[in-house]
Amino acid sequence: MTFDQIAKRLKEEALKRNHIEEISLDRPDPLMIASRYNDEFSALICALFAYGNVPAIIKFLESLNFSLLDSDETTIQETLDHHYYRFQNSQDIQALFITLHRLKKEGSLESTFVSAYQKSANVMDGLRALIAMLYDLNPYRSRGYQFLLGTIPSINPHSPYKRWHMYLRWMVRKDHLDLGLWQGVNTKDLLVPLDTHTFALGKKLGLIQRKTYDFKAVLELSESFKKIDPSDPVKYDFALYRLGQEKIFL
Repeated sequence: MTFDQIAKRLKEEALKRNHIEEISLDRPDPLMIASRYNDEFSALICALFAYGNVPAIIKFLESLNFSLLDSDETTIQETLDHHYYRFQNSQDIQALFITLHRLKKEGSLESTFVSAYQKSANVMDGLRALIAMLYDLNPYRSRGYQFLLGTIPSINPHSPYKRWHMYLRWMVRKDHLDLGLWQGVNTKDLLVPLDTHTFALGKKLGLIQRKTYDFKAVLELSESFKKIDPSDPVKYDFALYRLGQEKIFL
């Protein structure tokens, strides 16, 4: 397929899949739970646990009481004492809720991100400030907790930061799927939340030349999408993800 043919198909798929029925119990996605609460803190929890088997992710997220973010820390610890998910034990999950509870009392995820992002219109600057802020709010450390938050991005990141870029897509874009809860971030600056499906299909279609699943591959796919729509490149992420997930190779 030529690039123009691929672009035409992605435009069609993005339009076709931009409806609420695209995420359901039959077609699960963590965005389904995030949409139910429509809140930046609950959505971040949904995004950070979005790894592994999708039905298992949904089952775990359904077990959480997101109103705990407004409770005291003792109640958070007691309520989540028996919760765990893959790499996270109950202490890791308690720590995440406590960290977000502390930030929610002081300010917002949006303000922390936007103030750093706006200096150079660079979303990685925003993520660097936001992740650093979350670590500063809670001295708790463990392998599972640090897996959830990820490392504070360096100037030349290696990780794709897939779950964080997915969260930004949810927060910044506004359509029938993405929530559009944040202001002050331009959709043209968003980067693709690259996962195994979009990486494999992106390579197959020639949208990614890089052989390694890393941040440089994120930039390559984001640039390919920008050639289709410079103002909103990440518009095509969900469509490409579904095509890869369903093994429909255009």
